[in-house]
Amino acid sequence: MSKLKPSVFTGVATAMITPFRGGVIDYESLSALIEFQIANEADAIVIAGTTGEASTLTDEEYRDLIRFAVEKTDGRVPVIAGSGSNCTEKACRLSRIASDAGADACLVVTPYYNKATQRGLAESYRHIAACGKPIILYNVPSRTGMRISIDTYEELSKVENIVAVKEADTDISNTAELIFRCGDALDIYTGNDSELIPVLALGGAGVISVASNLIPSEMRSICRSFLGGNCAEARRNFAAVFPLIRALFSEVNPIPVKTALSLRGFCEEEFRLPLCSMEEKKREALRALLDRYFQPANG
Repeated sequence: MSKLKPSVFTGVATAMITPFRGGVIDYESLSALIEFQIANEADAIVIAGTTGEASTLTDEEYRDLIRFAVEKTDGRVPVIAGSGSNCTEKACRLSRIASDAGADACLVVTPYYNKATQRGLAESYRHIAACGKPIILYNVPSRTGMRISIDTYEELSKVENIVAVKEADTDISNTAELIFRCGDALDIYTGNDSELIPVLALGGAGVISVASNLIPSEMRSICRSFLGGNCAEARRNFAAVFPLIRALFSEVNPIPVKTALSLRGFCEEEFRLPLCSMEEKKREALRALLDRYFQPANG
């Protein structure tokens, strides 16, 4: 499909964790995590998304976090800022903060708790799009209790700076219809690491990935192989990392991935309530898997 709008990225955008130390953002660890992503050729990073525990950040922390990421990346990769809320005016405010801080695009989740009708949803997104930055719609029914209909996607695809979708619905047939009907106007990224190969096969543009916090090079290689026509290699590499992907969702995201990064020495194992440390039995299973996966021969 030939796209009618410019792409924010193709391939893998890492949904970054937000490391904390002593109750505040740990910028030293975040700096190392960003450099790790760039060194391993992630195509973009997402700051202050679901994986980044965005709902626990103050507006000041949010602004400083986006500014830091923009300054640290220094144009080497696009920075996408999570800026959604169940309050449209707050989503607008966060989107303006992200835009002023230099983010390349905004990732905007559907309203949660209060939800919306499809008409209200469309009006809300048009309002948020007035921030001027490229907007990536974010559909994750398991967290929000609602979904964007295909008709609404089609309607919103006509808004100039609504350019893409992070589709985290587990109904692959719905994702297929979205790509078939809107793929000429919107880039479609899966928000589920486990669905990467099926979504690429349908014509998707890549993944906004949790697993790539740990394995950015491997996730990028899968995308590059598949999009380059080497589907068999992509499937083999995907099969190799699939057990790790499954383990990173053994508890609610981002608990397992932050735990894994802590076990790998990237950050403290610190969360903000209501998130808490991983159940010990699952933590030990994750540790054992990491020990097997990250043997010296594998890097």
